[in-house]
Amino acid sequence: MSLINVTTPEKNVRELEIGVEKAVFDKACNAAYKKNVAKMTIPGFRKGKAPRSIVEKMYGTGVFYEEALNDIIPDAYEEAVKASGIADIVSRPEFDVKSIDDNGVVLLAKVYVKPEVVVKDYRGLEIEAADTAVTDAEMDAEIQKLRERNSREIAVTDRAAKMGDTVVFDFDGTVDGVAFDGGKSENYSLKLGSGQFIPGFEEQIVGKSIDEAFDVNVTFPEDYHAAELAGKAAVFACKLHEIKDIELPALDDEFVKDISEFDTLDAYKADLRVKMEERKKTAADNAAKETLIAKVVEKMEADIPEPMIETEVENQVRDFDMRLRQQGMNLKTYFQYTGLDLDGMREQFKPMAERQVKARLALEGVVKAEGITASDEEIAKEYEDIAKGYNMTVEDVKKYVDDTSVANDITVRKAVDFLVENAVSVEKKEEASEAASDNAETV
Repeated sequence: MSLINVTTPEKNVRELEIGVEKAVFDKACNAAYKKNVAKMTIPGFRKGKAPRSIVEKMYGTGVFYEEALNDIIPDAYEEAVKASGIADIVSRPEFDVKSIDDNGVVLLAKVYVKPEVVVKDYRGLEIEAADTAVTDAEMDAEIQKLRERNSREIAVTDRAAKMGDTVVFDFDGTVDGVAFDGGKSENYSLKLGSGQFIPGFEEQIVGKSIDEAFDVNVTFPEDYHAAELAGKAAVFACKLHEIKDIELPALDDEFVKDISEFDTLDAYKADLRVKMEERKKTAADNAAKETLIAKVVEKMEADIPEPMIETEVENQVRDFDMRLRQQGMNLKTYFQYTGLDLDGMREQFKPMAERQVKARLALEGVVKAEGITASDEEIAKEYEDIAKGYNMTVEDVKKYVDDTSVANDITVRKAVDFLVENAVSVEKKEEASEAASDNAETV
């Protein structure tokens, strides 16, 4: 097998002309003959005993060509790519047979490669300064969530139902006096104000007392999922059985001791504030990075081949399938539950795939322009981190990931860090506008 020629028929496309010796092809055809002859009926011969020449005379000279080509193409293509020195192939090859004759086989393999990328003016990009201070109101809201997570339900017997209560009741709905599917239930539990029922339903339970019977009058929305009920007026005969309220724990030292390693409320609050500030800073840093990447993408010049995005879509589909399998599910079951199909999933993933391809190319452009590299120590640590994340050994990881891929990931992350280090922090536009307004009023 040999590489005959490499051409560039169009931008970001390489076409490899690959030669396969006649002896190699004949050997593959003979293997295909031996594999399939027993399935063929040839008059005058027992099954499996007809000579290859007789089979080819009856079924055609090329009867075994397709299977033989499928057998030799993978190795021929791999050898040709190595010989060509083409880097950054971003699509599966498209094969065509140029000729099959006494000299052997000539194949054409068309592949797409990464485009040339130019990124300009990526130094000194502006990012808005983020306020990572935690306000008292944010602290209070976080502590309130904590109390709610540690709350308990208590039965209410001395008052009527109010918004926020959980009520247990029966209901029996009719439209024009006729019952309908799904309109009846007993001992149904509903948190008032949750919006679980159609508009106007929950509000009419407010003010009702235990053991009280009452009607709820509502009209189904025009866009209701059950077309036969859409826009129809309905009456629900209801009876209230239970009212439950949420009792929050007292906010004191004893509560803090129960839910944390701290002994006092003040110590807990101080630690909470530090952690919340760290979370806000992390969120702000991530948002800044996303902003900078988006700006670099805007400044990128590149003709991105469509197969590059399609390949990323397929990668995302495989990753999604893998995550489903880890949860004891698969794509087939997922499609049954969601009504989606493979083409629909691809369409859903395409915008994200396009963003990721563009971001990666733009950052690789920065890597190239700045001469960013990954050291041996950084590559070794990356292998260790991957191994730890997947609970594998470094040796096993190296069976699936090579040094080049690892180094590329490292340099892309370093490119993001470079953008952050060279960015210019500016005041938020809203704050700047408010400041200008205040100054104008002062004047």
